[in-house]
Amino acid sequence: MIYPVILCGGSGTRLWPLSRKSFPKQFVPLVGNKSLLQLTLERVAQINGSGPSHELICVAAEDHRFLVAQAMQAAKVKGQIILEPVARNTAPAMALAALQLAPQDLLLFCPSDHHIPDAQAFAAMVQQGSHAARQGAIVTFGVVPSFPSTAYGYIEQGAAGGDGSFGVARFLEKPNADDAQALILQGNVLWNAGIFLAQASTLLEALQQHAGDILQSCQQAMAQAAQDQQFVRPEPEAFTACRADSIDYAVLERHKRVAVVPFAGAWSDVGSWNAVADLSPPDDQGNRIDGHGLAVQSQRTYIHAPHRVVVTLGTQDLLVIDTPDALLVAASSHAEQVRSVVAQLETRQSPQASQHRKVARPWGCYDSIDCGQRFQVKRITVRPGAKLSLQMHHHRAEHWIVVSGTALVTKGNETFLVTENQSTYIPIGETHRLENPGKTDLEMIEVQTGSYLGEDDIVRFEDTYGRSPRYPSEPEA
Repeated sequence: MIYPVILCGGSGTRLWPLSRKSFPKQFVPLVGNKSLLQLTLERVAQINGSGPSHELICVAAEDHRFLVAQAMQAAKVKGQIILEPVARNTAPAMALAALQLAPQDLLLFCPSDHHIPDAQAFAAMVQQGSHAARQGAIVTFGVVPSFPSTAYGYIEQGAAGGDGSFGVARFLEKPNADDAQALILQGNVLWNAGIFLAQASTLLEALQQHAGDILQSCQQAMAQAAQDQQFVRPEPEAFTACRADSIDYAVLERHKRVAVVPFAGAWSDVGSWNAVADLSPPDDQGNRIDGHGLAVQSQRTYIHAPHRVVVTLGTQDLLVIDTPDALLVAASSHAEQVRSVVAQLETRQSPQASQHRKVARPWGCYDSIDCGQRFQVKRITVRPGAKLSLQMHHHRAEHWIVVSGTALVTKGNETFLVTENQSTYIPIGETHRLENPGKTDLEMIEVQTGSYLGEDDIVRFEDTYGRSPRYPSEPEA
């Protein structure tokens, strides 16, 4: 049996403004209204032929725990979520998962943000590598290159192993254009897909040999880990002390028993807006449109416009990415430099660098529609059966208007239903809670008024999701 381990880290800066630190690209609906994480979960659930009930492990940031849980629910898979207190790259993340399972378990490590449309071909590739992995090798998977890319690392194949795998002659860093062309002509190289298969004991022994300090920190963190339902929390101090490193640098480039299995199917790491554009079919002029875009007298222009009409006129080789609070217009040739734009926005302390106007919460989401002196307006969506915390505010009152669905409202000692086109008022200092008792989403408008509307004006008395009584980064939750 193979246990999929999905590595859900990543800040998402290369796909700004759609992907941001608070909502990285693995959680963004990009393909058929599904996120890359959900598609990954659905894909790996078929590895053992056991369907979507198969258990797996996700390794994610604490801040993204409910986004991962929601993706697992949408994909109809079960499993544990290991929450990293801080990001420490792939080697520590993989060590945490290996320590959580039995030594003989075979683990498939997958990034959460790759697009592989042929799930059957992917499953066949994994099974092809399982023999070498059971024989003690760390198996990596390489994509047969279709063009001389400078965005990927490469793996040079060695001798055939007789079981569909090959030895690894060497790992190659991302090349420049001339070197990439030479590598393609060489004919025995593959793109490094960042997917690995190994027994837990094999990986832990390799870490002990090549990166013992990383393993020791992870062992200490997992020995004192706390578990809350599906969430596993390594001890923060021990894990924070761990050195950050990728599995490639920490182990694979120095380990003797590494094998590679080629994959000839379609694959993308969706690592730039050019890669996202390639997911949409082009028109006769090479334009690609996602949403409400209109390309007039334009060529090779990509428009991402899910919310409003965006028109280009007479453009060439352009990327236009529209979101409710930020707009990116970039030459296609500069797609790889988007992360530098995010760095500049962070220097300017612009909230758009990391935060969306629409914010995900464990009970649903809210969208900050408008704000001004002494008022703020939000559109709130509460999923069926979900509830906000029992809470109060010192400085603001709230007016709730139900747009669709039914709200179960607690206000002081009262509990009552508010249905479509009805409203209620929550005075300053009043204990209150909002629930969705129905089977469809609850949509409502919240108007906040008061002298201070900061998100840290919240005191929780009771919370379904185990969060602290006062947590400024998670308002109204």
